[in-house]
This record gives sequence, structure tokens and C-alpha cells, in this order.
Amino acid sequence: MKKVVLLPLLIVLSIYSIAEARVKVTGHGAKMNFSDESIPEIHKPAFDLLQVKCIKCHTLERTVIAVQTGIAPITGQPFNKQGVKAYGIKMLRKPNSEMNKKEIRDIVVLLNFLLDENTK
Repeated sequence: MKKVVLLPLLIVLSIYSIAEARVKVTGHGAKMNFSDESIPEIHKPAFDLLQVKCIKCHTLERTVIAVQTGIAPITGQPFNKQGVKAYGIKMLRKPNSEMNKKEIRDIVVLLNFLLDENTK
């Protein structure tokens, strides 16, 4: 039983140690955020929206870590373009997210851009 738990833990720890942040971030812990200079002008409105809407339920640290590592920190699921789309749909269905389809689409496009930038 210990081997079954230990192996996934070692895999996650190795991913965290290998992950290299290519998207610039500011702050630490709960104050972690993407750096303004990492966001092109075309994505600034979506970035502003992300900073207002997403922090209603969680800190941006969770989003930054997911983009940097490619793994959603809470669920351990892959955080790739398909995962981002799935999270967008999930947020659209949450009654307290107060987000419409256009806002979700804009944030999904921003997160996909950040994922692409992180792989360069």
C-alpha cells in the first residue's frame, strides 16, 4: 500500500522540481500572480478579468502553479488546453462565478497563451 502512495508522490515531486517557470510571475504564496510584462496588450482585458473574477473562489497562485507545472494543484489532473477548456465549462456552470461565455472564452484564450509561452 505504501508503494502505491509513494510512487505518485515521487512523480509529482519530480515534476515540481523539473518545472521551470518561463512565464514571469510576481509575489509568493497567496500573492503569486502573473507579471504584467508577461501579458501582451491583446490579452490585458482578459488578464484584468482573471484578476477580478477568479480570485472570488481561489488565489491566483493555483492558476500560476497549474500553468507552470501543467498539473492542476488540487486535482492533480493535466492542465493543458483540453483541461483549460474543461475548467472553463466548469466555471460557466458554477452559479456563483458570475461569468458569461465571452468572459470564459477570453480567459481560456489567455490561459492557452500562457501555457504556450511556458513551453517555449
